[in-house]
Amino acid sequence: MTTLYFRQLLSGRDFAVEDAMAAQMVNFVYLIGDRDTGEAVVVDPAYAVAELVDTLEADGMRLTGVLATHHHPDHVGGSMMGHGIEGIDRLLETSDVPVHVNRHEAGLVTKVTGVGPDQLVVHEGGDILPVGGLELRMIHTPGHTPGSQCFLFDGMLVAGDTLFLQGCGRTDLPGSDPEAMFHSLRTLAALPDETVLFPGHRYSPPSSAVMGAVKEMNPVLRVPDKEQWLAAWN
Repeated sequence: MTTLYFRQLLSGRDFAVEDAMAAQMVNFVYLIGDRDTGEAVVVDPAYAVAELVDTLEADGMRLTGVLATHHHPDHVGGSMMGHGIEGIDRLLETSDVPVHVNRHEAGLVTKVTGVGPDQLVVHEGGDILPVGGLELRMIHTPGHTPGSQCFLFDGMLVAGDTLFLQGCGRTDLPGSDPEAMFHSLRTLAALPDETVLFPGHRYSPPSSAVMGAVKEMNPVLRVPDKEQWLAAWN
């Protein structure tokens, strides 16, 4: 049985504490791994990426990969509102590890970060990524972006900007698709109630919640059909 290593780190508080953009955006970054083998991955490294790697190594873990939920600069680095954000390009300067993306997101990650396609590992929804003895299942959840993906492992769901505790990712941005988001949310709502949701931003006081509670408190999961969803969110 795998001994899980898991850290949820809040930008502007747990790292990048002097970065005003990091504090404003309240991104979560996740460190996930297998303590028995020491292997670990980082989900959505942005802002002070060296601090993230240092945290992982201080815990006795070894970085073996990067997972991107989607291509927006506050998750993978790039330029946002005239502000340059550190991301996977900076991380790869010191850590030669693969960057795992959904196939619909690969070109967008390259465009935003400048990371070459040869540094990306492209996945389909349903792919399993082993991290030591731990298995992370990739769930393709388009809607916020075409290649948004979530990661399911050990009864936990890292959801990026697809699903928050009290809302979901925006569907009015370039590449967004309200109808695709409806179907993606239905997919996540079908997960067991005891699954623990870990979102991409801290947009509510709690940092996580079980899906059973999220289904009760999150209005985006209570819309009964696609027509009503599109009328409200399109």
